[in-house]
Amino acid sequence: MEPGAGAPAKAREARTHWAAALANGPRELLDFLLPLWAGAALGATATQVGLLIAVELAVSVAARPVAGWLADVRDRRRVAAVGALLYAVSCLGYAFAAGLAVAFGAAAIGGVGGALLWVSVRAMAGERLAEDTAVYARLTAAEENGTWIAFVAGFTVLQAAGYRSVFLGCAVACLIAAGALLGAPARAVPPAPPLPGSTLRRLRPMLLAVVITMTAEAAVGLLLLLHLQRRFELQIVEIAYVFLPGAIAMALLPTWLHRFVLRYGRTRVLAVASVSSAVFAAALAWSPHPVAIAGLWILSGVAWAAVLPIQQAVIAEASGSQVGRGMGAYEAAVLLGALIGSLAAGVLYDAGPWPLACALAAAVILSGAVLVPWSVRAVGVPDIPPAPPPLATSTPAPPTPDTEPAPDAEAKPARSPYRKLAEHAALYTLVQVVLIVLAESWLLDLARGNADILNGTRKGGASFVYGAGRIWTFIIVIDLVWTLIAARRYRRSSK
Repeated sequence: MEPGAGAPAKAREARTHWAAALANGPRELLDFLLPLWAGAALGATATQVGLLIAVELAVSVAARPVAGWLADVRDRRRVAAVGALLYAVSCLGYAFAAGLAVAFGAAAIGGVGGALLWVSVRAMAGERLAEDTAVYARLTAAEENGTWIAFVAGFTVLQAAGYRSVFLGCAVACLIAAGALLGAPARAVPPAPPLPGSTLRRLRPMLLAVVITMTAEAAVGLLLLLHLQRRFELQIVEIAYVFLPGAIAMALLPTWLHRFVLRYGRTRVLAVASVSSAVFAAALAWSPHPVAIAGLWILSGVAWAAVLPIQQAVIAEASGSQVGRGMGAYEAAVLLGALIGSLAAGVLYDAGPWPLACALAAAVILSGAVLVPWSVRAVGVPDIPPAPPPLATSTPAPPTPDTEPAPDAEAKPARSPYRKLAEHAALYTLVQVVLIVLAESWLLDLARGNADILNGTRKGGASFVYGAGRIWTFIIVIDLVWTLIAARRYRRSSK
């Protein structure tokens, strides 16, 4: 552990996670809603919608290198907070846009804000990587928790009050994220000296792998969206139902999957994840029912829950003290792949049969089983990272002759495995009370005999929040079972 790290560093990380959750929810929600809003509210043509999305992507890619440099030479808290504030301004621009000119301006501001925010946030997360290799797994989990919560809240607001209220809510979330970043403790230790050689040259193998895999994954995501809309004629809320289970899987699994990284190594986990994602893409060729697609989408969510933390950790380790520049290059590669994949998906969907589009995407993803592990070895980072520190116990370990106990290393009892479950259950109960008041509770209908376990609809139609409450009920049951299993294993290992 770096001297001076400890409680302040962990508090800084916790604030970073809060900010990431608060800001990532609006980011993912707007990515989903903007094309629909631009067409419905502004009367934009398909070409204009594409240009609107392209403007934000292009500006964001161009701003990434500058954001990386700022994250290395300036206070990362302030750089990230400025990014969150700019993103809030972008949301306000969409909320009050009366024409395409304002919308394009909001997209450009959002591109700059996203670059400053996410490059700095990932650089801040990497500050504790040397002492705890699970930092990026926790960051991914925080981001994805923000995503699915924002989807549930956003669609509820959309149905009740329209697009403007959704954009205003996103702006508020980004303002709170900026406050969380500014309130984080300052960095406890000075950065280490830079590694010899060019950071960008050292990262080239991984950046190449990121572009290729993101191209295929972005293509699959857009192909699936088009297929659900045109082949099955699903509405926006119904499409969101299909994507929601995968998003929840990405929120729950990163830290758990990190155990496999510590046991089997990064290259093996990346290879298995590539195969899992390729199986999902290939299975789409048979055009299964949307319910089956939702189940298959979980395969993609599991794969990305493993891949994203590994990619970010490798980039941070290989960048050394220039982690800001490294993350800037990584984020640019992600966006470049997303841009290429989106363009390719449209061409594939219009020009060829559906099974061919799925097969091509699956083939590119499957190539990642070789390409991505190769890129990890090529940048020179270890395949198996050091294990994260154990949880604090009631009796601290005695100091060795050549070390001194950290000044903030107080004896703390191990956290009960049931505590997190209790927190989840308390939040679930509170939300269920609200749903009952709003007459939107699937659980209440189930208790009254007006619904069954497999039935997510009701007479008169079900809203998004009604279906989300049903899915959350399944999740809390799975959480309970998993906690009981984890607690039993913990008792066995401690004997």
